[in-house]
Amino acid sequence: MQHISDQASNPRSIEIKDYNYPLPQERIALHPLEKRDECKLLVREATGTLRDTIFKALPSLLPEDAVLVYNNTRVINARLRFRKASGAKIEIFCLEPTSPADYERSFAATKECCWSCLIGNSKRWKEGQLELDVTLPDGKTCTLKAERTGAVGNDGSPEIKFTWSGCVSFSEIIGAAGEIPIPPYLNRSSEEADSSDYQTIFSHIEGSVAAPTAGLHFTDAVLEEIDSRGIARRELTLHVGAGTFRPVKSDQIGEHDMHSEFVTVRKELIDELRDFIAQGRPVIAVGTTSVRTLESLYHIGKEIGSGNWTGELPQWTAYDKPSSMSASQALDNISKYLQTEGLDTLNAYTRIIIAPGYKYRIVSGMLTNFHQPQSTLLLLVSAFIGESWRDVYRHALKNGYRFLSYGDACLFMGDTAGR
Repeated sequence: MQHISDQASNPRSIEIKDYNYPLPQERIALHPLEKRDECKLLVREATGTLRDTIFKALPSLLPEDAVLVYNNTRVINARLRFRKASGAKIEIFCLEPTSPADYERSFAATKECCWSCLIGNSKRWKEGQLELDVTLPDGKTCTLKAERTGAVGNDGSPEIKFTWSGCVSFSEIIGAAGEIPIPPYLNRSSEEADSSDYQTIFSHIEGSVAAPTAGLHFTDAVLEEIDSRGIARRELTLHVGAGTFRPVKSDQIGEHDMHSEFVTVRKELIDELRDFIAQGRPVIAVGTTSVRTLESLYHIGKEIGSGNWTGELPQWTAYDKPSSMSASQALDNISKYLQTEGLDTLNAYTRIIIAPGYKYRIVSGMLTNFHQPQSTLLLLVSAFIGESWRDVYRHALKNGYRFLSYGDACLFMGDTAGR
């Protein structure tokens, strides 16, 4: 594994223009393949060697002692379309719950809840209630009302209060009235097929407004083959926010404000990861969201150990507070903290940015898709494989790979040294 982090540099001075590449519109996949596991898979070995295969070959490419970790989040129908009495169309895009702030309680609410939201055509809606008639799967109807509270969420987006009548959960409401929010770069409207295409087969914890797309390639057959080879599979939760699509508009990434995302990891998994890493077993992350969660665990454990844990991991903590603490020790710190607090799950927010200059602590391999030019996700990849990301993307463009959310995949293998 190439670690740019060994250069002891601060990534704030990185210029985003250095992470650009030509991506023709026709190379952006607008829909997934009919058979998900027959997409292309570009493998980069730890030695830097590239080879082409297909995704269904993944089980044979993973070390038998590997631990595969994936994100079990489920994309919600976050986009709600209202119409004012004047005829003006107002779109409300739910980002994250604010009251109750807990995802599970908010989705289970049966009368009201508040969410931080993006508002489309907001100039036409300054005050008053919006109403949307909702027809539920059982044929019953109710009216969903929305109004501004005047407050804002953690990300600065306006808070919207939703109210409705009847013993119906908010999850059921948006399931019936909302739309799956497909990525904006697809430049098309949501289609009925996206409701299933834009979900992984292991998604079951509601909360994301974007899919952890590296997981879209998995099928039951691939998972069965992984299990038959004795490879461990574990899951965690990071609710993907709309910020994942936020472009880096500043010249240098030090001026980019990284979005916050909610993560949930059970104590049982934290203990297992601690032991797996102590045994030298490779941890393979499925998707950048799993990468971000796993690496955040190290720095959360570091913050707990120093008595500085506040519940949210700051953007630059990996660079401003370098540490020689082992990954096993950091994970053990979290485990002891949860035990002391009487908790079986770590709930936290992370703003961590992973860019060249970062030293990977837990992840020793990653499965991911091909990312947008000049994006923070491309920076994350570069932090793992160094400047060879250019060779990888050049090879993919030359050999007909499909890009972005519904596109093909790549597998980057590293080593377990330095953990």
